[in-house]
Amino acid sequence: MRTGFPVSPVSKSWKELYRAALFETDKSKVSERIAQAEWALSLRARELFHADMEFFQERQAVDAATHALRALRSTLTRKKSGDRIGRSQAA
Repeated sequence: MRTGFPVSPVSKSWKELYRAALFETDKSKVSERIAQAEWALSLRARELFHADMEFFQERQAVDAATHALRALRSTLTRKKSGDRIGRSQAA
Protein backbone atom coordinates (compact mmCIF):
# COMPACT_ATOMS: atom_id res chain seq x y z
CA MET A 1 0.00 0.00 0.00
CA ARG A 2 1.45 3.32 -1.03
CA THR A 3 0.73 6.26 1.22
CA GLY A 4 2.10 8.86 -1.14
CA PHE A 5 5.03 9.31 1.21
CA PRO A 6 7.31 11.80 -0.53
CA VAL A 7 10.88 10.95 -1.40
CA SER A 8 12.72 14.02 -0.21
CA PRO A 9 16.14 15.21 -1.31
CA VAL A 10 17.44 13.99 2.07
CA SER A 11 16.50 10.43 1.16
CA LYS A 12 19.04 10.56 -1.63
CA SER A 13 21.68 12.80 -0.08
CA TRP A 14 22.20 10.80 3.13
CA LYS A 15 23.78 8.01 1.11
CA GLU A 16 26.20 10.37 -0.61
CA LEU A 17 27.11 12.09 2.65
CA TYR A 18 27.55 8.72 4.37
CA ARG A 19 29.93 7.50 1.68
CA ALA A 20 31.84 10.79 1.78
CA ALA A 21 32.36 10.36 5.54
CA LEU A 22 33.49 6.76 5.22
CA PHE A 23 35.95 7.40 2.43
CA GLU A 24 37.33 10.81 3.43
CA THR A 25 41.11 10.63 3.34
CA ASP A 26 41.84 14.08 4.76
CA LYS A 27 41.96 13.56 8.53
CA SER A 28 41.12 17.21 9.16
CA LYS A 29 37.80 16.81 7.31
CA VAL A 30 36.58 13.47 8.66
CA SER A 31 34.75 14.86 11.72
CA GLU A 32 32.89 17.41 9.62
CA ARG A 33 31.93 14.75 7.06
CA ILE A 34 30.63 12.51 9.84
CA ALA A 35 28.58 15.39 11.29
CA GLN A 36 27.04 16.16 7.89
CA ALA A 37 26.13 12.52 7.33
CA GLU A 38 24.69 12.17 10.84
CA TRP A 39 22.53 15.24 10.25
CA ALA A 40 21.16 13.85 6.97
CA LEU A 41 20.59 10.42 8.53
CA SER A 42 18.73 12.00 11.43
CA LEU A 43 16.44 13.90 9.08
CA ARG A 44 15.76 10.80 6.99
CA ALA A 45 15.07 8.70 10.09
CA ARG A 46 12.43 11.24 11.12
CA GLU A 47 10.85 11.08 7.69
CA LEU A 48 10.77 7.29 7.79
CA PHE A 49 9.36 7.10 11.31
CA HIS A 50 5.75 7.28 10.11
CA ALA A 51 6.29 5.58 6.77
CA ASP A 52 4.79 2.25 5.71
CA MET A 53 6.65 -1.03 5.92
CA GLU A 54 7.45 -0.42 2.27
CA PHE A 55 10.40 1.62 3.56
CA PHE A 56 11.59 -1.06 6.02
CA GLN A 57 14.83 -1.79 4.14
CA GLU A 58 15.76 1.88 4.02
CA ARG A 59 15.05 2.18 7.75
CA GLN A 60 17.46 -0.68 8.34
CA ALA A 61 20.05 0.95 6.10
CA VAL A 62 19.69 4.26 7.96
CA ASP A 63 20.11 2.49 11.31
CA ALA A 64 23.16 0.57 10.08
CA ALA A 65 24.76 3.73 8.66
CA THR A 66 24.12 5.61 11.90
CA HIS A 67 25.81 2.87 13.94
CA ALA A 68 28.74 2.71 11.52
CA LEU A 69 29.31 6.45 11.82
CA ARG A 70 29.20 6.23 15.61
CA ALA A 71 31.83 3.49 15.47
CA LEU A 72 33.97 5.58 13.12
CA ARG A 73 33.66 8.64 15.38
CA SER A 74 34.53 6.49 18.41
CA THR A 75 37.61 5.16 16.64
CA LEU A 76 38.75 8.67 15.77
CA THR A 77 38.20 9.83 19.36
CA ARG A 78 40.23 6.92 20.73
CA LYS A 79 43.05 7.57 18.27
CA LYS A 80 43.19 11.25 19.27
CA SER A 81 43.26 10.46 22.99
CA GLY A 82 45.86 7.76 22.34
CA ASP A 83 48.00 10.27 20.46
CA ARG A 84 47.87 12.66 23.43
CA ILE A 85 48.84 9.90 25.86
CA GLY A 86 51.69 8.77 23.63
CA ARG A 87 53.01 12.33 23.31
CA SER A 88 52.87 13.02 27.05
CA GLN A 89 54.69 9.76 27.86
CA ALA A 90 57.37 10.50 25.25
CA ALA A 91 58.10 13.92 26.73
